[in-house]
Amino acid sequence: MIDFRSDTVTKPTDAMRKAIASAEVGDDVYGDDPTVNRLEDMAAEMYGFDAAIFTSSGTQANLLALMAHCERGDEYICGQQAHNYKFEGGGAAVLGSIQPQPLANQADGTILLSDIKAAIKPDDVHFAHTKLLSLENTIGGQVIPQAYLAQAQTLAFDNKLKIHLDGARVANAAVAQNIAISDITQYFDSVSICLSKGLCAPVGSLLLGDERLLTKARRWRKVLGGGMRQAGILAAAAELAITEQVERLSDDHDNASYLASQLKAFDEFEVDFALVQTNMVFAKVEQGVDIRRIAAELKSSGMLISPGSTLRLVTHADISREDIDVFISKLKSLLR
Repeated sequence: MIDFRSDTVTKPTDAMRKAIASAEVGDDVYGDDPTVNRLEDMAAEMYGFDAAIFTSSGTQANLLALMAHCERGDEYICGQQAHNYKFEGGGAAVLGSIQPQPLANQADGTILLSDIKAAIKPDDVHFAHTKLLSLENTIGGQVIPQAYLAQAQTLAFDNKLKIHLDGARVANAAVAQNIAISDITQYFDSVSICLSKGLCAPVGSLLLGDERLLTKARRWRKVLGGGMRQAGILAAAAELAITEQVERLSDDHDNASYLASQLKAFDEFEVDFALVQTNMVFAKVEQGVDIRRIAAELKSSGMLISPGSTLRLVTHADISREDIDVFISKLKSLLR
């Protein structure tokens, strides 16, 4: 199956499967799993934080961060397109009694600093307490500039806010800029990193922060049912994700650029190359094209896309250059 729906569909590598089979394990809720402990210590050291928590998903890692930074009736500022606002089931409000304050994302994925400053509530009984600024990098496949992150950090500090990064694809952002992941995470009080997207781990994300924050987050993880007991079998694969899979992401980025260039030749699609910065290609479908029929035909030929007025096609470890050629050839025949 050639699957362009998301990089979440990646399969664990052979090395990961072997590591899972031989992982040394213990009870992580008691803090006794040596493989989980090694992963958390390694990640904290690599990314410049006091501590890390291994979680079951990026959604859980983000929710733990929000609930650890904020109390009931507090507020966090984020983008309208932020994953932890738009695509995570409203968990902050439903489970944390935390009010999101979404602001418009600009074309490059950033939020205007002036909009952030204006959205911070005064200390008044009528308002929720603004406690946190949450950013995302990458967002919609786009890389947030380092200079912007530095300015956002300063704004947060000057206004007594904490700053969180939804870094589900922060490795893609780092590789695209030819910098270390820690060069990005240095601007944040907490960071979530997903390991089961382009980094190929079967399950898991990391939440990083200081000891106080993560002590609080660890308690919330237990409350939310996130204690995974012998989680070392998952942490073993996660360790290989951060040590062996990051540099490989450049192949995904190159393949995305190649895919975009091939789609550009179709009159039925409009591709904005400025948006192809990492492993995502967005192709606007021209009116009159029955994209759902095409998606069904592709599926019957072993290829998966998510049909819509704009296609989001995602490259990853299980998509090769040859797979893209097969996809383009089939697409030509269907459109013809």
